[in-house]
Amino acid sequence: MSTVVVADAADLFAAARHCLDARDPDDKIALTGAYARRFREGALPLDTNARAPAPIGMPGRPERPKLVHPRELPRRGFGSDEGRAAFIHAIAHIELNAIDLGWDAVYRFRDLPADYYADWVSVAADEARHFVLLRDRLRALGFDYGDFDAHNGLWEMCEKTAHDGMARMALVPRVLEARGLDVTPGMIVKLRSLGDHETVVVLEVILREEVAHVAAGSRWFRWFCARRGVQPESTFRDLLSEYARAVLHGPFNIDARAAAGFSEEELASLQAIAER
Repeated sequence: MSTVVVADAADLFAAARHCLDARDPDDKIALTGAYARRFREGALPLDTNARAPAPIGMPGRPERPKLVHPRELPRRGFGSDEGRAAFIHAIAHIELNAIDLGWDAVYRFRDLPADYYADWVSVAADEARHFVLLRDRLRALGFDYGDFDAHNGLWEMCEKTAHDGMARMALVPRVLEARGLDVTPGMIVKLRSLGDHETVVVLEVILREEVAHVAAGSRWFRWFCARRGVQPESTFRDLLSEYARAVLHGPFNIDARAAAGFSEEELASLQAIAER
C-alpha cells in the first residue's frame, strides 16, 4: 500500500533524486507531477552548489514485475485479452522507465542551460501521464502493472551512458525510446483491426508526444556536439557502433524520425548498422 508522499525537496536536483528513489509507481507518479508543477511555477531552483550526483544504480522499483532477459519474455498474439494486456504492460513498463530516464537526465548532468532541465522535467511529466493511461487500460482488461514479467534494457543503457551527457542524448532518446516511433504505427493498425479502439486512442497520444521527446534528445545531442566541436553525424555513427549495434532493429519510421530531428545521414547510419 502506497503511503502519502510529500514533494518537499528544496531544489531541482534533490527533486529528481526523490523521484528516482521512489519505489511505488503511485508515489513516483505523484512526485513527478508535483515537482513538475513546482518547476513550471519557478518554485524549484537549480542549486549550482548542489552535491555532485551519486553513482548511478537502479532507481526505485516495485517488487513486481519480475525483471528477466528479453529472450525469456513469451511471445503472445493480440487475439486474446491476455495477449493485448501483455503488450500494453510492456509499453507501460517502458513508460515507467522513461520517467526515471527523464529525471536521471536532470539529476546526472550539471551546469547545462535552463532549457535543458525544462525539457527533461517536461518529458518526465509526460511519461508519468502515459504510464497512467496505459495502467488504466490494463485495469480495464482485468490486469494490472506487475502481472507480467519485463526486461531492464532501457535502464541498462542509461547506466552505460551515465558518464557522458552526449552519449546519453544520442542513445537513450534517439535509439531506444525512438524505437516506439518505429513500431507503434503498426501496432495501432493491428489493434484497430481487432476493434480495440480504447488502446488505439492511448497509443496515438503516446506516439504523437514521443516525437517531441525524441526531438529533445536530438536537440541536446547536437548542443553537446557543438560545445565539443565534433560533427554530429559521424559522432552519432561512432556511438551507435560502440554501444547500440545489438539493439538496432529496422524497419525505421523515417517520417517520424525526421520530425524528431534525425538527418538523412543519421537515418542512413541507423539502417547500415542494423543491417550488418
